[in-house]
Amino acid sequence: MIESLRRWLRGVCVAVLVAGSGSAAYAVPWLPFGPDGGDVRSFAADPMNPAHVYMGTANGWIYETTDGGAKWQRLARIGRRDDLVLDSIVVDVENPKHILVGAWVTDRPDGGIFVSQDAGHTWTSNAEMSGQSIRALTAAPSDAKILIAGALSGVYRSTDGGRRWERISPAGSTEIHEIESLAVDTHDPQIIYAGTWHLPWKTVDGGAHWKNIKAGIIEDSDVFSIIVDDRDNRTIYASACSGIYKSESAGELFKKVQGIPSTARRTRVLMQDPVHPDIVFAGTTEGLFRTSDAGQDWRRMTRPEEIINDVYIDPKNPDHMLVATDRAGVLMSNDGGFTYRSSNSGFSARQISAYASDSRNPAQIYVGVVNDKDSGGAFVSRDGGIRWEQRAEGLGGRDVFALAVAPDNTVIAGTNHGIFTLHDSMWQEYGTEATASVAPMEYSGPGPADPGLAVSPLRKRGVATRTTVKKPAAVNVPKKIAGFEGAVYALLSTGYDVYAATQQGLLASTSSGASWRQVVTAGTAPLRYLAAGDGKLVAADLKRMEVSSDGARSWKAVKLPAGLTQISGLAVDGSGEIWVVGGEGIWFSGDDGARWQMVPKLNLNDVNSVYYDAAGQRVLVTANNSSTFACAIAVAGKAVQCWDTGWHLRLLRPVGDHMVAATLFDGIVVQPRMVDSKGRD
Repeated sequence: MIESLRRWLRGVCVAVLVAGSGSAAYAVPWLPFGPDGGDVRSFAADPMNPAHVYMGTANGWIYETTDGGAKWQRLARIGRRDDLVLDSIVVDVENPKHILVGAWVTDRPDGGIFVSQDAGHTWTSNAEMSGQSIRALTAAPSDAKILIAGALSGVYRSTDGGRRWERISPAGSTEIHEIESLAVDTHDPQIIYAGTWHLPWKTVDGGAHWKNIKAGIIEDSDVFSIIVDDRDNRTIYASACSGIYKSESAGELFKKVQGIPSTARRTRVLMQDPVHPDIVFAGTTEGLFRTSDAGQDWRRMTRPEEIINDVYIDPKNPDHMLVATDRAGVLMSNDGGFTYRSSNSGFSARQISAYASDSRNPAQIYVGVVNDKDSGGAFVSRDGGIRWEQRAEGLGGRDVFALAVAPDNTVIAGTNHGIFTLHDSMWQEYGTEATASVAPMEYSGPGPADPGLAVSPLRKRGVATRTTVKKPAAVNVPKKIAGFEGAVYALLSTGYDVYAATQQGLLASTSSGASWRQVVTAGTAPLRYLAAGDGKLVAADLKRMEVSSDGARSWKAVKLPAGLTQISGLAVDGSGEIWVVGGEGIWFSGDDGARWQMVPKLNLNDVNSVYYDAAGQRVLVTANNSSTFACAIAVAGKAVQCWDTGWHLRLLRPVGDHMVAATLFDGIVVQPRMVDSKGRD
C-alpha cells in the first residue's frame, strides 16, 4: 500500500530544492484530499454555461464545477482569509468573467464585497465596501449594471457594475438595517425589496422613500429570503423565522403559506423553478420542501436533518438541481428534486480534530471531525489520505476530539460526550456495567499506533520500531465510571494500556477500551494532553503538567517554561525529552522541567501542535500564525527543516516517506513527492 501511494505521489511531484538544517523546502501547495463535504453557503451559474457553477463556502473558499456539480475544484480563497462566509455570488450576465461576492464574518461586523475580472481566479476587495458585513447581494434582472447590497448597516446600490457604491437606506435608521435578503423587481430596478432581522421593507423610487410591508406577517420576523415571481411581478414570496409568506399585491398584503412544519420555519432560501414557475422550493433548517402549485401544498424532499442554505436549478434542464447544505455539502438531484445524492467530489471543508494510524498498516489512517453532526464523526482512509470512508454510525452526531488505535487494533474515539470503540464499522459506547478482574493482554509486534501524542512509555531508549511487553499479573479493575458522558480531549495508546485525558481527569484501560479505571494524578481535572516515551508518561492541562515514571502509579509536578502562558501541545521523544508548545514558541527539557530550552534558529510562534515521529527521530510542529509553514526538528542536534505547505495546519503526521496534515478548516492535505531541482529522488 505504501509503495502504491509512493508511485502515485511521484506522479504529482514537483522539482524543489531539498532543504538542509535551518532551511525551508519550497514546493507547490500540498494537495487537498478530503474527507469530502462540509458547509456550503451559495451557488451562482455562468449565464453562458449552466453547467459551470460557482460555490461559496463558510471558510472563504470559492469553488467551481464545469460538469454541473459532479466534481468540484478549489478556485480561490477570497481575501486570503478563512473566516469569510460567502452567502452571495453574482455573475455578470453581460460579462461572465466579471464576478462579485458578498462576504461576512460570524463573530463580528466585518466582511466586504470582492470582485474578480478573470472568472474567479484572482480577487480584489472593493474599497468602499471594505469591512461591511454583506448578508445579501443581487443584480437587477432588467439591468446588470445595477447591483444592490444588503449589509448590517443598511442597503447600498451600485449603478456601474459594482465599482462605486452609495447607501440608499436612511443613514442612522432604527429600522432599515441588518439586511438579510434582497430582491429587485423583474422590470423596474427602482423597486427593491429588503428583508431585515425585523420584517420586510420596500422602495419604489430607488431608495428615496421606504415603506414597511408587514401586513399579514407575524411581528418580529427575520426575513431570510425574498423572490419576485418571473411571470407576475405582483407575486412575492418571503420566508421568515415565523414561516413562509406569499403576496399577490406586490407586498401590500401577505398570507402565510401552510404545510411546512413549525419546527422547519427557519427558511433560509426560496427558489422558483425558472421553467415551471408554480414550482417553488423552500430550504429550511429541517430539509428542503417543494410545492408544484404555487404554494398551496408542500412536500418535504430531503431528510429532515438537512439544513438548506441555497438551491440552484439548471435553467436549461430544471430536473437538474444542486442543494447547498450545512455539514453534508452538496446534494444533487436529476429528477426535479424528488431524489438526491451526495455530490462532493473535490470539495472538503472539514474541521479535523483527531488523528490516529494503524501500526500494522501505516497507510490506514483515521481522522475525527467536529461540528458536522451525522455528516461527520470519523473517517478512515486505506491509502494514506487519498480516499475516505465515513465511520459515524453509533456516534449519534457527537464531535470526535481524540482517536487512538489500541494494541489489538481496536479503534477508540473520545468525543464531546463519552468514549466509543469501533466494531465492524459500528461505534459502541462505553457502558456502565460493573466488571471483574481483567488481565492485560500480552503484546508483541510493531510499536503501537499513536493518535498524535507520543510513543509507548515502555519502549526502551533508542528502540523505535518494535516493542515487546511481558504480560503482567492481573490487576483489579474497579467498576466502570458510571454513566461517563464527559468530554475526552486526548487518547494515548501505549504497549498494553490506553489512557484518556478527560474533563474528569485521567482514565486508563487495559482492555482496549472495553473497561476503564480512574487514575489518580497529582493535580486536578480536567486534562487535555498526553504524551509518553522512554518509560515516562506526561499529562497536562492548559496551565500545568505532571510526569510519571512508574506506569501512572505516582506523579510529580513539572514546572513550565517561564515564557509559556498556555500549553497547546505536548510530546516526549525517544530519549525522554519533554516537548511543550504554546503561543510563545517551542521548548524542550531533558530533566523533567528542571531546565527548559527553546529550539535555536526557529522563530515560530502561535504553535498549535507537536508530535514525536519515532521512525524519523524528529519532532513535527505546526502553527496558527500567518505563515503556512510546518517544521521538523531533529532530536539529535536540533536541526530544523521546514516546508511551506500552502495551508494553515493543526497537525502533521508521517505516512511512509511522505506526510499528511490536517488543515484548520479544509480537511486533510497530502505532501507531494519531493525531489530536488535536478530530479533526484
